Amino acid sequence: MPSKQKQSKKETEKPITLTEKTIAFFREIGIVLVAVLILNSFVLASFEVPTGSMEDTVMTGDFLFVNKFIFGGSTPYAIPLTSIRIPHFRIPGFRSIQHGDVIVFDWPGERDLKGKPPQTWYLKRCVGLPGDTIVIVNRVVYVNGQVFPNPPDLKFQRMTTLPADLPRGVLFPRGSNFNEDNYGPVIVPKKGMKIQLNAENFSSWDVFIFREGHQAELNGERVLIDGKETTEYVVERDYAFGMGDNRDDSLDSRFWGFIPMEDIIGTPMIVYWSWDPNLPIYQLVDKIKSINFGRIGKIIR
Repeated sequence: MPSKQKQSKKETEKPITLTEKTIAFFREIGIVLVAVLILNSFVLASFEVPTGSMEDTVMTGDFLFVNKFIFGGSTPYAIPLTSIRIPHFRIPGFRSIQHGDVIVFDWPGERDLKGKPPQTWYLKRCVGLPGDTIVIVNRVVYVNGQVFPNPPDLKFQRMTTLPADLPRGVLFPRGSNFNEDNYGPVIVPKKGMKIQLNAENFSSWDVFIFREGHQAELNGERVLIDGKETTEYVVERDYAFGMGDNRDDSLDSRFWGFIPMEDIIGTPMIVYWSWDPNLPIYQLVDKIKSINFGRIGKIIR
């Protein structure tokens, strides 16, 4: 026979109600979601390559693990599952961004767009750091007068080089006489750097100044920033210059400008999955057949 002590214990135990089970279930789900959010924000993130601008370093349809810890993770840039932007902060990283790093960043937007676009992650190679002078001569990239080493999988699709006297009006900055193959010189902005302003170069810098949080306008020959006449602007943030390894098929800093260093979230480490992104998931058999097993496990450099 059970002892009186055991009988008493059973009598005092209360059955768990449905409400208590529900609360416990959602509590566990909440703990998991918070853990995933912290991991995704500060340590590791997943990134799908949507375009061929970095071929053959990474390919369209590659899925990458992005190391966010190395440069310092950040809280989310937008409310999860929405495009609504929210203030964010970063933690210190283990090292600074270096020339040649492949970087994932929050795209600043088209060249002439003043407002911040919906959150869009881009993938490029860091060619220029704050204060660097970038020049491209017949497709050869020079940084501070030195030839920038070509990435291992650099490629061009056009057989010919655009001549220097053939400007492309779609490039950055607005009003320049550059083209993709003969570009610059441009100086990558650095915090504290002074930019001389006048009526002639105003259109090259007004969007940049707006993105830093100031109103710039041209009144006749006078440049006004926040309503005050000036001949210079002091840069408030550090920036980088990014280019794709597939140089003739990359919309990069040559087209839309500088990347705020604070918007670089990390560097990709490895391809963990790869298949044809153009096949819809309901064509499951063809989708599975398109898996590129040769890409899985590739280290990104």
